[in-house]
Amino acid sequence: MAVNYPINPDWSTDEIVTVIQFFNTVEEAYEKGIDRTFFLKAYQDFKTIVNSKSEEKQLDQFYFEETGCSSYRAVQQARKQTDALLRLKK
Repeated sequence: MAVNYPINPDWSTDEIVTVIQFFNTVEEAYEKGIDRTFFLKAYQDFKTIVNSKSEEKQLDQFYFEETGCSSYRAVQQARKQTDALLRLKK
């Protein structure tokens, strides 16, 4: 399935790659599970580009509508759990 990623045209190519990589980790957390530390590192990298809460919410909403996966829920779960494997259900 082709996914339309939420992309800001002002971002550099490297920034776009970082954002897409983060959303790929979100999707992986839903599909098969992902290492929690790896996921949080991807989120930390994402936040260097998207540092505004309102922009993060807009991107999450767009991505959720496209995939049914919530980056917000994934981050919340990763922060509160202690298990090494982050896995969510749609």
